[in-house]
Amino acid sequence: MENRRLAVAREEEQDDRMKTFIFKGEGHTLGNAIRTIILKNPDVIFCGYTIPHPSENKLHLRIETKSISAIDALREGLEQLQNLSDHILKTFETAVVDYKSNQMEV
Repeated sequence: MENRRLAVAREEEQDDRMKTFIFKGEGHTLGNAIRTIILKNPDVIFCGYTIPHPSENKLHLRIETKSISAIDALREGLEQLQNLSDHILKTFETAVVDYKSNQMEV
């Protein structure tokens, strides 16, 4: 895991439906957002995260599912988070343009 930003803890675990992922360089901002989105997946039984120690710059994310693999649940969650972030950014940029154009009319 030296240079990787994402790793799987205990990769030898046999059950693909239960995995703990370690994100290097991430914290509560990503942890809470991705946990919330992944929990909306009806196939997810459990999703939680922890920051093991404040001096460690790591996020541990645990996912347990009914039938799909935990990796697929993570991938879907990350894609949904990316789409949500893109939508928020586009909405914000549109609102800024609208605000600036309204200010020039006054």
